[in-house]
Amino acid sequence: MTDTAPATTGRRVFVDKQSPEAYRALTATGEAVRGVAAAAGLERLLVELVNIRVSQINACAYCLNLHTRAALRAGETTQRLGVLPAWRDTELFTPRERAALALAEATTRPADSVLQESAWAQARVVLSDDEISAVIWVAITINAFNRVSVMSKHPVRAVPAPPPSSA
Repeated sequence: MTDTAPATTGRRVFVDKQSPEAYRALTATGEAVRGVAAAAGLERLLVELVNIRVSQINACAYCLNLHTRAALRAGETTQRLGVLPAWRDTELFTPRERAALALAEATTRPADSVLQESAWAQARVVLSDDEISAVIWVAITINAFNRVSVMSKHPVRAVPAPPPSSA
């Protein structure tokens, strides 16, 4: 018996380009969520930490590239970005950031009820209802963008390194 499954051609459909009206709606959601996060008082760095952590879990190279650069521009350190996958094992993150990261992970892995309960308990101690809602919306939105980029296999292009300093 022969396998009748089609062979992969390697080229993916960029779903954002193929269905621009759906992508525009997702982008509008992202803009609305940025407004919700700002209104709730979430700092730009905290939002970027959530974006990066969720993108790490989802292995979204395109979003990792985009949001790591945004975090660095906003003043994030390379040390904290380097240890972000192991944030629970370091004291480099504030209780507020830790609560946001736990909520982001629970939002990304909704079937893990133990993770969810732990995240909610942690968040309740240091985040307001508005902040909790905003963090969850940030995580929901970046999860959606991750899926667009992963399924489309959006490329990550090399950025030239800055010239070495002569200090």
